This record gives sequence, structure tokens and C-alpha cells, in this order.
Amino acid sequence: MAKRDYYELLGVKRDASEQELKKAYRQLALKHHPDRNPGSKPSEDKFKEVNEAYEILSDPQKRQRYDTLGHAGVGPGAEGTGGFDFNRGGFGDIFGDIFEDFFGQAGGRGRVRPERGADLRYNLQVEFEEAAFGKEAKIRIPKWEACAECRGTGAKSSGGIKTCPTCNGAGSVRFQQGFFTINRSCSHCNGEGRIISDPCPKCHGKKQVHREKTLSIKIPPGVETGTRLRLNGEGEPGGNGGPPGDLYVVLTVKDHPVFVREGDDLHCNAPISIGQAALGAKIEVPTLKAKAPLKIPAGTQSGRAFRLKGLGIANLKGHGIGDLIVKVHVVIPTKLTPRQRELLEEFSKLSGETTTEEGLFERVKNIFE
Repeated sequence: MAKRDYYELLGVKRDASEQELKKAYRQLALKHHPDRNPGSKPSEDKFKEVNEAYEILSDPQKRQRYDTLGHAGVGPGAEGTGGFDFNRGGFGDIFGDIFEDFFGQAGGRGRVRPERGADLRYNLQVEFEEAAFGKEAKIRIPKWEACAECRGTGAKSSGGIKTCPTCNGAGSVRFQQGFFTINRSCSHCNGEGRIISDPCPKCHGKKQVHREKTLSIKIPPGVETGTRLRLNGEGEPGGNGGPPGDLYVVLTVKDHPVFVREGDDLHCNAPISIGQAALGAKIEVPTLKAKAPLKIPAGTQSGRAFRLKGLGIANLKGHGIGDLIVKVHVVIPTKLTPRQRELLEEFSKLSGETTTEEGLFERVKNIFE
């Protein structure tokens, strides 16, 4: 029976990349693996075919001969052929991934691999001014760390560590799965190849202890609610000799009684009197550091905004400093002295204004006549 085209078997184009070949092969190998199709002769045959196709096409030299001569260039006795090489071109890694999907652990990979420690999160609340100008803060975090008593071995002494009797120190055990012989991590020692017979009295064989640690953290100017600061290596310790995780400090900035922040700008309100609005004046407005002078032009209307350059918040990425935006509001007095009332009435008359209800009625009446 004539063999099918290798590219057709894998479902890829003839110019497929190495990654495309790997992806196609892995999907087909998982689909037709005998352990997923027990007793199915067609699946077993298809599994052998896709293995053969990938073994040829994943080797650049064999692929070139196949593209030129077809199956005759890679068949038995052809130059450079010699069966599957499971350690070449990532072939073994793909098989390991397939076994991991089946059994939860990579086949044939021996001892448990080092694992990176978990990341930690710490929520920190800061004052508005601290977020604007930055500060040095100290935080205390509860975390696991390697036991200093046993130096992370988990044993009271070196004599308290024994070779695992199940795997004889190999960290893995071999068993038959279908027509494959597979190495799997030893469940007795968790792939470490050794067991603790005399545990450390401080960590009780866990290799880690739980304690609080004080850390100093620099809060840069310009942070805002939601800003995350990362402290490398301050997370949970790694497993099996792996690196520790990181600590993420997530900031929440308190509200300010006077200022509202929008981006790098600050906004605030400033009250002015009728006279200041009409005649103009020079007033002082608050800033985060000290008071600043603000010139109010004559005839300023209530709600007008003035921009004071460079009195806002420093940009977190170093792109300058925002502005302070002051919105003025004209305050109408609720109580007048007799003299103040007399002057305002005189001002109204000079302006042609009417302050009595009768005068107002007459003005409205004249509109409709």
C-alpha cells in the first residue's frame, strides 16, 4: 500500500514552518494516541504514521531529501536515515508535553523541576501629599521563607535525609503505558529522590517558616490610586530550588479636602467678593506647598478658571509637572449693614437697575405692551 504524503498526513502546507509542524504533530498525536483510543487499530496506525511524518519533516536534511525524491529519499537504506531520534529538534519535548497531558507530569523528565515562588500583593494607603511628592515607607508583610535552622533542607541534620526507597534516588519511576515505557515522577518523594527521616524541629520538615518581614519601599512622586510597585524577589520562596516570586505593592491615595486631581493637574475653588470680582484684586490661593498669588482682573465672572503653571503633580514617568487650576466663585453676602445696603441701592440706581417688586412688574409689563 502506497504511503500518504507526509505534509498531507500532518495537514500542513509544503512550506510550513518548524512551529507549524510541531503544532500539527502534537494535535494529531494527542488525538490518535492509543491510550485515548484503546483497542482501536486505525488510531494506532494513524499514530505511527504521524510520528513517522514528523520525524522526517522535522529534520532539515531528511525534509530536503523528501521534498526532492519523495519517500524513496527517506526510506530504509536511504542515506542519513536511522530511525527516530527522540532527543533531536524538540521531538522529545513534544512527547513530554503529550505525556504531561495524559498523566499530569512529563514522561521521562526525571526529578521535579524547580518552580518559581508565588507573587504576593500588599495594599498600601498613602496621603495625598505623599503621592504628590513621594516618600520612603516601611511595610511589614507576612510571608514564607527558607528555614534558617535547616537551611531549607527540612532535616535536623544531614543524616536525617535518606535516599527514597521507591525510586532509589532517581526521582522517577518507570512503568509501562500501552506500548510505551514511561518515566514518571516518584510520588513517594515528590520527585526529589530523597525523603526526610529526621525533620527539622523548627519547620517540621516543611523547609519553610512563616514570619513577618519589614521592607523599605520608595514611593516615587506622581503615583495615584491603582499604581503597582514591584519588589523583585520579595514574594514566596520557590520550590525545589526555584527563584522566589515578586511582591506587588498596590497603592490607594486618600482624598484631599481642598484639591481634586485630574491626571497631573490639580483643581480647587476660591471664593471672591462682589467687589473683588467687579473691581479686580490680588488674592492668595492654596497650593500643596504654600500659598500662591493670583491676580483677579476687574469684571471677573463667577466660575472663571485660572491656570497656574507648574503647581500641579509631577508626572510619574518624568514628563514634567501639571498645573493648578483655580475656579473662582463670587460669594453673595447674606447679611448687609445699613451702610452696605445703602451703597448697593445707590449702585443699582446708577446702573438703571430696579430692586422693588413694583419696578420689576412694570419692566415686565412694558415688554408686552
